[in-house]
Amino acid sequence: MFPIQRMGIEAWPIHTVQYSNHTQYDEGWTGQKFCAEEIRNLTKGLDNIGKLKDCQAVISGYLGSAEQCQAVADTVNQVKESNHRAFYVCDPVMGDPEKGCIVPEGVTEELTKTLMPMADVIVPNQFELAQFTGVEIHSLYDAVTACKKALELGPRLVLVKHLHSLAEGTFTAMLATPKACYLVQRPELDFEKAPVGVGDLITAIFTACITKQMSPVAAFRHTNNAVFGVLEVTQDQDTWELQTIAGQYEFIEPTHDFEPKKIA
Repeated sequence: MFPIQRMGIEAWPIHTVQYSNHTQYDEGWTGQKFCAEEIRNLTKGLDNIGKLKDCQAVISGYLGSAEQCQAVADTVNQVKESNHRAFYVCDPVMGDPEKGCIVPEGVTEELTKTLMPMADVIVPNQFELAQFTGVEIHSLYDAVTACKKALELGPRLVLVKHLHSLAEGTFTAMLATPKACYLVQRPELDFEKAPVGVGDLITAIFTACITKQMSPVAAFRHTNNAVFGVLEVTQDQDTWELQTIAGQYEFIEPTHDFEPKKIA
């Protein structure tokens, strides 16, 4: 929420879960999942006061049940009926290579069969892209092939937030549009524990950039630069909780600039 707001865009949260902390703490967490009907009720409330026509984008991230996935699909359709220029960004949270699937039963299937095909933009990691396309990714060629397959399945833009197989010691991301694919690489910072929520931050900043009428490539560049800056601030403060407040200037004017390269 805060990164989007700091970039000058009003944002309306509809929570799928409310937890005390992220789920990578050894001590666990407390909190609850919200029922799918809660998503529909809140969307209905916004519609009742005539606000859905003002909504320019819908983002979905972590989903706590297959039923929530269907409620998100209903919400996206409702928003697009009210504003035909609105777009949907799906961050398909399934897991990563080390953890495997970390979502409840049925969510991955709903993501790959329903939400990702209807999305205008998807922001998967390497694992999630492979799950969606059925393409195993071991090389740059595989990554480009998977992105092109993903575009054939529905989305207009694919931002792969992390391609871990392409280079060690370097953080690699890829953007695929109907016309070309772009690669950007930046140093991989050393943390005792990897910060959680980097993917969420990537999705938020990229969506804000597109909402502000940046081109996809410019949005890709700004997003990568801003996220790296926040990670540097986080490293400087010796924590694994992303320091979005201390590093908020990065959302507006990133310190670093890593230029994307057209590769296909």
